[in-house]
This record gives sequence, C-alpha cells and structure tokens, in this order.
Amino acid sequence: MNKPKASYPELKDRVAVVTGAGSGIGKAAALVLAEQGVKVALLDLQDERTEKAKQEIESLQSEAMIADVDVSDPKRVEQAMKGVMERWGKIDIVFANAGINGVLAPIEDMSPEEWDHTLSTNLKGTFLTVKYAIPHMKQEGGSIIITSSINGSRVFSNFGMSAYSTSKAGQVAFAKMAALELARYKIRVNVICPGSIQTHINESTHKTPELKKIEIPVKYPEGGQPLEHGPGQPEQVGNLIAFLASDASHHISGTELFIDGVESLI
Repeated sequence: MNKPKASYPELKDRVAVVTGAGSGIGKAAALVLAEQGVKVALLDLQDERTEKAKQEIESLQSEAMIADVDVSDPKRVEQAMKGVMERWGKIDIVFANAGINGVLAPIEDMSPEEWDHTLSTNLKGTFLTVKYAIPHMKQEGGSIIITSSINGSRVFSNFGMSAYSTSKAGQVAFAKMAALELARYKIRVNVICPGSIQTHINESTHKTPELKKIEIPVKYPEGGQPLEHGPGQPEQVGNLIAFLASDASHHISGTELFIDGVESLI
C-alpha cells in the first residue's frame, strides 16, 4: 500500500546537489526532492541513467542539471559546484551519496590499489563533495546529508568488506566533525545508515574466490529483515533525505540515522 508522503513547502526553489544521482538511492532522493519543488544538480558519471533521471525530474515540473563527475577527482567536484552556482546562484542541500562496494576480499589478499579505490571513492569523495560545497553554503546555511551504511557502524559480518566498512565508519566520524565545525554557519550535517536497499550497487561489487576461506555462516530462521521481510526501497530513503533537508529537522545535526528495518539489530 502506498503511504502518503510528507510535504515540505519550504523546500520549493531550494537547490540540491546529489552525488551518485543516476540510480538507486541518489536518483530516488533527487526525485523526492524534485517533487517538493527543489532544483536538483545531478552529479554522476554521465550516462543514459543520469539523463533519464534528469528527464524524470523535468517531468515533475522541476529543474535539473547534470555534471559529469568522478567524486574522487577534486577538480571535477570543484568545477561541478561552480557550475551549480553559475546556474542557480546558491546551494542549500548537499546529498553526498556516491559510493561503491568495491572488491570483497580477505585483508591479506586485497591489493593496496583495491583498498585505495574504495576509500578514495567513498571517503575522499565525501570529503571533496562537502569541502567544495561549504563556501557556497556558509552565508545562508543549509543541510548536508551523507550516505554511510550499517556496515562499519553496527554490522561487521559481511566478510571481505574491510575497505568498504572502514570507509563507511569514516564517513560517520567525518559527519560529526563537520557538524560541529559548520554549526556556526547554520549548516547541519547528518549521516544516514541504510541496510539492504534495492539498488544497483552490486554492479560495483567484485567478490574474489578467496572469500570462501574467511566466511562464517550466519543464518536466521526467519530471515534477516524482520520489519518488511525484504530489502528497503530507494524511495523510502528518499523520504528520509527530504525530511533531513527540510526545516522539520532544523535541530538535528551530527546524528546518524539508521534506515534498515531493524536488520542491523539481529
């Protein structure tokens, strides 16, 4: 059954930057924000999916632009933020969402290059997104939301994910540091920790045969997703992003919010 969505009239005509916006949680958040009248900059590696997201936003009578961005590249991230300012003159909301699962391997078998790629995309990418948005948000304030995960915060049983979980734990610490530092500018910083969400992130997952030697069987008689008996939907996360972007959450900062149907409490 479709549940009614909350309405946040104050979001109309605000400007949001969403990374990893071409699919999954990023696209869902972009569409939910657009439904609220937000103008959305879609930062992603440009492809057909990103273009389709832009078209869907425009069909909602909102505005969108695309910036072809690898979030681990400082120049491309900085240029994208400047492009948003040239187009709309402000940035009110930042959703630092881009990320990969990367290579899943035992620590002893993971190459330094594989480790660096995951950390560079997930953790450095978050740092760069926030860093280059701050100068454009300091005058008016706003909301920054970072996508972390239950992995690295509550869950450590997904074997081979040492790089991924480390990057996600780092995002939580970074968000709290940023929240305190940026409070003087009325910039709120929060971090969401999704559990299993039905997205395309598995396309960036590369399991190695060596995983078999470290896996420990973990079985739950009635499944590992007690609330809805299945993965969450990107739109559910998008609704949380709209709340954190809105004035309804104006006293919430430096907080991680779990959206996992109690999956991580088993």
